Amino acid sequence: MPAVPWLERLLNTTFFNLCRNHAAAARSECNMFCLDCNCDAFCFYCRSSKHKDHQVIQIRRSSYHDVVRVSEIQKVLDISGVQTYVINSARVLFLNERPHPKLGGKAPSVSHLCQICGRSLLDTFRFCSLGCKVVGKKRNNGEANARKEVVIERERRGDEEEEVISRQEMGEDIYPNTPPPTARRRKGIPQRAPFSS
Repeated sequence: MPAVPWLERLLNTTFFNLCRNHAAAARSECNMFCLDCNCDAFCFYCRSSKHKDHQVIQIRRSSYHDVVRVSEIQKVLDISGVQTYVINSARVLFLNERPHPKLGGKAPSVSHLCQICGRSLLDTFRFCSLGCKVVGKKRNNGEANARKEVVIERERRGDEEEEVISRQEMGEDIYPNTPPPTARRRKGIPQRAPFSS
């Protein structure tokens, strides 16, 4: 998932508050997000006045959690690996991680889990929400950077080893002023100190 300037802001935005400018109007809850402006959530009326020709996505609610329609978000973002659900005959995905349900008794055996929060998944998806995918990608990028550093360090060490080998081949003493190693003999089987009375 390439860096998308508005994604973190979308995931951290609070939706469904009343609009300050249109609080008395019927459709005044802030459930829109402008990808062009990368600003706070706004209502239906703000969209028609301030964001008329912008790329806007509408956030919806499912069981008190924010969702977005797959048909809207997949146009602007790679959502592969994220679990989708059908709610009110529309395919949606959750924006952020949701709390785990409290299970009474034995936990069911689940073969597919979110790689970030461990929530059970229906299919072979890797993440339960867009937020978990972002965390996963950040972890992978961090691990990839760490792997690159290890490779660079190994290459650097490899260059030093090659230099030592070439100096040996040329007959140079690679460790001047170092005494030759001496063979050490073992003292024998260790003996316990006698008990004193």
